[in-house]
Amino acid sequence: MARDVFISYSQPDHDCAHELVERLEGQGVDCWIAPRDIAPSADWAAEIVDAISSARVMILVYSANSNLSPQVRREVERAVHKQLSILTFRIENVPLSKSLEYFLSAQHWMDAFQPPREPHYARLCAYVKAQLSSAPPQPAQTSAAAAGPSRHHFDAAQLRYIERCLAGYIGPLARHLVKSAAARAAGTEDLITHLAVELETESDRYEFLRRCRREMPHE
Repeated sequence: MARDVFISYSQPDHDCAHELVERLEGQGVDCWIAPRDIAPSADWAAEIVDAISSARVMILVYSANSNLSPQVRREVERAVHKQLSILTFRIENVPLSKSLEYFLSAQHWMDAFQPPREPHYARLCAYVKAQLSSAPPQPAQTSAAAAGPSRHHFDAAQLRYIERCLAGYIGPLARHLVKSAAARAAGTEDLITHLAVELETESDRYEFLRRCRREMPHE
């Protein structure tokens, strides 16, 4: 289900993140936050990817913890890739890591490290409501089932190999991305070319394509 706002945070900042959700939802803003909105039997990575894809705004609770979190970095990377508006809510005055600086240098910031936090929460709620009122809703995501059968039958061993290669760069998100892309791809080359776009650097994209083209199991 589509939500207005996706909350990205590191687990040590749980209290602040959930206080934000409480304030926002108290003003009618629908939020998605893990693990609250992940079903017990669901694929965690797939749920996060789908939630980011269907959200209209991401709020990043930024601290020294989130700055060093690989999971937060992957969430921010996905949001930038989906051209999602990101608001960085800084609860600590710490410099950005190079990986987050790459993604967040052009995004909006809100400093909230001076206590008390309540005025900062109120300012954030006002900003988000204004942002949502001016931004058009994201189109509904079409599931692979609704889109019809895959245009190409992929060998299971090849898909597993592609997933392992991609996971070396982006972690467990690879499983969901490969499954989703395979449902739309016209063939193996189309599939790996589409997946290469998910990688951050040109060198990573080149190496991923090289490995898939030269070392992938044959059907």
